[in-house]
Amino acid sequence: MDLSVIIVSYNTRLLTLGCLQSVFASETEYAYEVILVDNASGDGSAAAIKEHFPQVSIIENKDNVGFAKANNQAMTVAGGRYVLMLNSDTVVQPDTLQKMIAYMDVHPHTGAAGCKVILPNGSLDKACKRGFPTPSAAFYYLFGLSRLFPVSPRFNRYQLGHLDPDLTHAVDCLVGAFMVVRQETIWQVGVLDEAFFMYGEDVDWCYRIKQAGWGIDYYPATCIVHVKGASSRRKPLKIIYEFHRAMWLFHRKHYKQRYSWFVNFVVFSGIAMRFAVSLAANKLRLRRPERNLAGTAPSVTVDRGQGGGA
Repeated sequence: MDLSVIIVSYNTRLLTLGCLQSVFASETEYAYEVILVDNASGDGSAAAIKEHFPQVSIIENKDNVGFAKANNQAMTVAGGRYVLMLNSDTVVQPDTLQKMIAYMDVHPHTGAAGCKVILPNGSLDKACKRGFPTPSAAFYYLFGLSRLFPVSPRFNRYQLGHLDPDLTHAVDCLVGAFMVVRQETIWQVGVLDEAFFMYGEDVDWCYRIKQAGWGIDYYPATCIVHVKGASSRRKPLKIIYEFHRAMWLFHRKHYKQRYSWFVNFVVFSGIAMRFAVSLAANKLRLRRPERNLAGTAPSVTVDRGQGGGA
């Protein structure tokens, strides 16, 4: 087996079916398997997948165990030389699997690789090629300097805006929506850290992969489309909490011992402040439809859910 495609689904039935359809439409000479972990979806995802794609190996969880743990469940039974972590809200191109496996085969020192990731509006999902969120990189990003100087290697170090998205580059971090990882790399560095529930696990994994001496490459010879939960403008408390908790976990795990108490204080305070602002902004969004008292129907947004890390 050359490739194990791992997909985690959670209330994304239609998107997951579309993702699977694109995977099985792949034009490749390589052998692959698809392992899907359903995190207790309430929308009939598991039944629909069994009906339309009986060749998929399904692991059905009784609870939502999170993105990292669900992927790890699949990795324990994956038989491929490579593992592809793929979001349920993505669509791969017919040549994606072929090109990515071929690239990994001729780059034996590459532990993980990702392709170009495109959003539904045609723009680049900037998370597909990133630098690590060091305190300075995070500061420039959170306070808008990266937007003011988008092609600056210093001020946009997190999104690597100075790198041409149409060229292959060695990068620090890929996005968990699409990441091909060598089995030997997984044996060496371990699986995803389950302390991260649904954010940050990809950054942490890439950090450990690079620390172990493996290369991480961005390879834009093929692409995928990532819906990226374009869904809802209302963020439930759980999502806001896990997003900020992931930032706190990553800094505590990898950077706390490297920086002074003052830098750590600033970082943790900044995360707390951003969390508070996000909660307040979400509360305002929830109140907006209630102000519409003139008979005009409020706009409705449909939350398509998220299959995993974003």
